[in-house]
Amino acid sequence: MAPAHPVGPPPGVAGPDPALSWGAGAAVRPVVSFGEPEAFSERPGHRVAPRTAVAAACLVLGLGLIGGAATGSWLTDGGGDAGAGDHFATAGALWHSVPVDQLFPPTVQGPGAGPGGADRTWTRIAVAPDGGCAHAFDPLLQKVLAPVGCRRLLRATYTDATQSYVTTVGLLFTKADPAAMSALAHRFRTERLDRRADLMPRPYAAKGTAAAGFGDRQRASWTVSVLTDAPVVVYAVSGWADGRDVDTPQPAADAVTDGATTAPAQAGLGNEAQGLADRIERRLRQNLGTATEKPS
Repeated sequence: MAPAHPVGPPPGVAGPDPALSWGAGAAVRPVVSFGEPEAFSERPGHRVAPRTAVAAACLVLGLGLIGGAATGSWLTDGGGDAGAGDHFATAGALWHSVPVDQLFPPTVQGPGAGPGGADRTWTRIAVAPDGGCAHAFDPLLQKVLAPVGCRRLLRATYTDATQSYVTTVGLLFTKADPAAMSALAHRFRTERLDRRADLMPRPYAAKGTAAAGFGDRQRASWTVSVLTDAPVVVYAVSGWADGRDVDTPQPAADAVTDGATTAPAQAGLGNEAQGLADRIERRLRQNLGTATEKPS
């Protein structure tokens, strides 16, 4: 992909390059495409007891129903496990098959995503070149994510309607199978790794944008979500657009709770991270749903 394309928020600033896509050097937007798992009898002179006959009939009927159900499954999609495997594999291919604007829209609407149910609108100001995970995470988070591997990392940075806050949202496409993703999700859940400040993802700061000063010291709130039905980790990290340092960042899950009094919570930065991550995850699932639809 070409280098990052900063995109300024409206009004008065040109919109994103319509040719922007994940393919390196692509001149036109790519078309979404995918591809890269004993019979019962009565003996002579012996009459079967009524209860035995009923049991035999029920067994035969049951076997017939089971056989019919299995046959129906084989004739439709080849079985649930195969369908789930295809779904998972397709999700892992989205990073190179879907245009930038479909995964990271130029504008994202967040009805009710702000503090107290206020509406939010986010404008994309920069898209990072797709690539590996080197330097994208703090060393400890890199170590935690190592078991699932890094196939590709996509990132974009947004600002809110007032240009007071900046938020980087990322999609880490892993090399893992469903079992490995489930294991990582279980670890995040049971060990509460998404609450640890030493496991924050890093922001993407693009020169010449409102996020130019958005570095490690400016991280205020964050969220990390490990998907189990796709080889993807979704995350977001937010901060103030004026580049101020943050001494005590707070995880979004805590910052959005009622009664939270930290500076990130009071500013709504937990809502910024959580709200934007949720909507980018929805976009990912929408694209996956389109990709896995069977022709009528």
